[in-house]
Amino acid sequence: MHLVPVSVESIRINQPLPFPLMDKDGVLLAKRSFIIESRADLAEIAQRGGGLFIDVADSEAHHRAYVERLHGLVRDGKPLGEIANAKITGDLLGGRNAQDDDRPDWLDLQVQANALLRDTHGAQFIDRLDRLIGQLGRFSRRNPDGTLFALIHLSATEVRMYSSTHAMLVSVMCSLAAREVLKWSDAQEVLLCKAALTMNLGMTALQDQLTRQVEAPTPAQRKVIDGHAARSADILAEVGIADADWLEAVREHHTQTPGPLKPRTMAHQVARLIQRADMFAARLAPRASRVPISPAAAMQACYFDENRQVDETGAALIKAVGIYQPGSFVRLATDEVAIVVKRGFNTSTPRVAVLVSRSGMPTMEPTIRDTSTRDFRIVSSVPHREVKVQVNLERLLPLTSAPASDRPW
Repeated sequence: MHLVPVSVESIRINQPLPFPLMDKDGVLLAKRSFIIESRADLAEIAQRGGGLFIDVADSEAHHRAYVERLHGLVRDGKPLGEIANAKITGDLLGGRNAQDDDRPDWLDLQVQANALLRDTHGAQFIDRLDRLIGQLGRFSRRNPDGTLFALIHLSATEVRMYSSTHAMLVSVMCSLAAREVLKWSDAQEVLLCKAALTMNLGMTALQDQLTRQVEAPTPAQRKVIDGHAARSADILAEVGIADADWLEAVREHHTQTPGPLKPRTMAHQVARLIQRADMFAARLAPRASRVPISPAAAMQACYFDENRQVDETGAALIKAVGIYQPGSFVRLATDEVAIVVKRGFNTSTPRVAVLVSRSGMPTMEPTIRDTSTRDFRIVSSVPHREVKVQVNLERLLPLTSAPASDRPW
């Protein structure tokens, strides 16, 4: 058992605990499903135990409970500053800091991005944005497969913070395509990532709402959707962003303009790459009004442009992240179901970890398969909704670490 501390603020009162609470020595303080009736009772439990601790294996359950608390603050009309400053934990991952460590806390980064994109009026918005961009860039360089794995998994499973997770995924996908395939400069890559992360500032709250809305958008909502690109650029200008390429890329990121990249301005190259990655990532996400399509189908859809020709940016994205991306599920020739943990030497032969045996039973431990071999080749994608095995990020992310020699660039 690996114990990690949690903050008392992240525990919900009068709600069943989604995980057992323990003291620093692992002694049980409150079992799973126990209801703590008041803050005073919680403070007493924490004092008795010298703090509150959970098993690291339960940290995702803790994160989900924390997300529920955030949405409670939103429903209660609390100020955005209070919501943004709410803490998920004192030390969720055993002393690690998501900003400084090689192993990021993706659940906490998801919360950070959500707070950032919802509160654009704070004096520290630009500094917070730069810090988040820096973290995403650092993590995607150190472990691009782990970064894709975490963001694709969260995009497929967490709809309440969809807008922020979607923006991070698009930013990282664009970054990998620009750096590994298109060979853009560092400055161009940073511009691209910033534009991707801020493309939907004009409809962050509405975007989260629409993922849970069964009905078609109302006329008022449609007006916000249609005008969000221009509004996002206006918000950026209001907070002091003066980079003309950044503002133009955000303003044009939904413009559909097929054709090669080279004749375009830098802003329109950025906008086109974002547009294709945005389309891919949006098709992955579950919605109350529709089911998502498989990552392979979503990626293939962005491979062709509006004229049914091969799209330069779509092809770059596929080459960068693969037809079967880390975090997506596949079925093997053995009839096993596996999750992709690492991109392969080519776009269709990733390394995978088997989670469901050919008999349909969950495996005790993930078994690594190399899909470049005939016996373990991929025969189809499997939508997330069809896989009943619960994915634990902390346990599977170490499998995504890979030597650079496994990639052709």
